[in-house]
Amino acid sequence: MNKPGQVFESVYIVGGPGITDDRDCCIYLVDGGAELALVDAGLGYSTRAVLENIEKLGLDSSLLKHVIVTHGHIDHIGGLHYFRERGAQVVCHELDRNAVSGGKPELTAAWYYRVNYRPVPVDRLLNGETQNVAVGNAVLHCLHTPGHTPGGISPYLDVKGTRILFGQDIHGPFDSSWGSNMEQWRDSMRKLINLNADILCEGHFGIYKPAEKVRNYIEYYLDYHS
Repeated sequence: MNKPGQVFESVYIVGGPGITDDRDCCIYLVDGGAELALVDAGLGYSTRAVLENIEKLGLDSSLLKHVIVTHGHIDHIGGLHYFRERGAQVVCHELDRNAVSGGKPELTAAWYYRVNYRPVPVDRLLNGETQNVAVGNAVLHCLHTPGHTPGGISPYLDVKGTRILFGQDIHGPFDSSWGSNMEQWRDSMRKLINLNADILCEGHFGIYKPAEKVRNYIEYYLDYHS
């Protein structure tokens, strides 16, 4: 099994295939000094391991104050209840609130994993094109990127001139039952390309860098789904 590790200054990978449960999405951590934030929470069976991984990296897991939900699928939100009970605020876009708080199986895709989802209240609802979430001295710019789901977001932050993009589930899959829209998705992918990110922290396939590989990765799926 792989270890948690640093992606770049202030950014870490703390969960995902080969690190925690293979059914988890890739779970990333942003260190803002006085506060920490997770980007997604995994399927829900690895929550303690995620906290242990934070500690293994020399960080204080009690500073975890936010979980940023990139979209409302079970492999990204299943662990929300655990982290929220320990003081972390749940942040998601209003258009995926019905999945996170309502827990409808067709929206969460829990049926696919054959697990039950435990709905949680959303502490901060995002809306519009972009909203910022402060994590200590770091700022996550949460860009609305619908297509995979209606309320999908792709947070990014700039650290010492390097742009790090959390582009979860760029590859899909797509299903009308959870609100996929291919036209919106293509528009969203063009937005991501225009960000000119230096590092892509993807939702299931790990980390891509430098900027040329990030662009190539996104353009590959645009061509694949054209």
